[in-house]
Amino acid sequence: MNINPAQSIRGRAKLPGDKSISHRAALIGAIASGTTTIHNFSTAVDCATTLSCLEQLGVELTRNNNTVEIQGSAQLQKPTTTLDCGNSGSTIRILSGILARQGFSCELAGDSSLNSRPMNRIIKPLELMGAKFESNDGKPPLVIHGTQAIQAITYELPVASAQVKSAILFAGLGAQGRTQVKESSLSRDHTERLFNGFGVKVTTDEDLTVTIDGPAQLTGGEITVPGDASSAAYFVAAAMLLPDSELTIEGVGLNPTRAEFLSLLSSWGADISTEGVSDERNEPIGTVKVRSGINSESSSERRIDRPKIPSVIDELPLLAVVGSQLEGGLEIRDATELRHKESDRLKSTATNLRLMGAHVEEHPDGLTVAGPTKLHSASLDSFGDHRIAMAFTIAALIADGPTEIAGADCVNISFPEFFDLLDSVVVR
Repeated sequence: MNINPAQSIRGRAKLPGDKSISHRAALIGAIASGTTTIHNFSTAVDCATTLSCLEQLGVELTRNNNTVEIQGSAQLQKPTTTLDCGNSGSTIRILSGILARQGFSCELAGDSSLNSRPMNRIIKPLELMGAKFESNDGKPPLVIHGTQAIQAITYELPVASAQVKSAILFAGLGAQGRTQVKESSLSRDHTERLFNGFGVKVTTDEDLTVTIDGPAQLTGGEITVPGDASSAAYFVAAAMLLPDSELTIEGVGLNPTRAEFLSLLSSWGADISTEGVSDERNEPIGTVKVRSGINSESSSERRIDRPKIPSVIDELPLLAVVGSQLEGGLEIRDATELRHKESDRLKSTATNLRLMGAHVEEHPDGLTVAGPTKLHSASLDSFGDHRIAMAFTIAALIADGPTEIAGADCVNISFPEFFDLLDSVVVR
């Protein structure tokens, strides 16, 4: 795909439903009592994958455009074939927590990318809870031998991860006693918020220990999913970087564990504000306004490391692009997890930035990006990774000529409307 430079970003945008919340709302609906109706369900392929897996497990659901209605099931059914998780790490990891407490065995697998990703971080705690796994040296396909006698555990995560934490909490719903998960830094807390919103108390202590007492039963209900915060990041960054820009994004999720990128960009001198904030099943939602410009005198240290990594993990390639435009550049550390996403995102980001003329030093756990740098037109590769394709679409908007991104259609995995919505606010 060819991307031409832009003059500015102007207008209003409303984003499709948040991917992370849509996954969890569907999984909650599947095991909750009664009916769950989800409005503004994500249009991402990954979230459709979760729905497909639930149907294979005997869950009754209907989808009408972006509204999904799910009939909760007290007992899932053993699937007759392998559950196809496609490219979705959220599906395979969080669903494993539910399957760990079922009284049957089943297999989960994905595409070549997902099947190359490590799963030991969910295997270890779920086996401590009583489930058994077979795997390909810690990678999918996974065969899960569930047990209805799942056990409560106290578990300290080696690396903060919302997906692993969620898998343990979903398993803990069926355990007798107290399940606790301790994190070294706060990761996304959608599961905790939604459990509380659907009738199961979850607490988080100051030391980041998350606690649930089981057995516990979720209660179905209605939810409107906020606009996807990670998707909003690309539009916010474009409006920040292009002159004479003014953009309003309505109904976007403002969960603090997801909207950290807004705080970071603001601390780097961006003109960003929020208004009209309300709650939807404990998830904050509101309007974001951004105007162009970077205050080059901003004194914030432009380094992202362990305390903030879990909250901006999806936005790091984009933030590296932004860093190339900042006085003094940007350093990213403690982000080894990026090497095990849909692509090696540290390598992919460094490769593409260098092709556009930026100076980038690649570390085992991160990147150092020099700035400010005028980016050049180039022929880039998405590496089959939707986050890389979208991040470098924004880079292409500020480049000095047309940029080609091979395989850019992979954005359909998370944001099928990305290019159309971007075109609606781009001024060329």
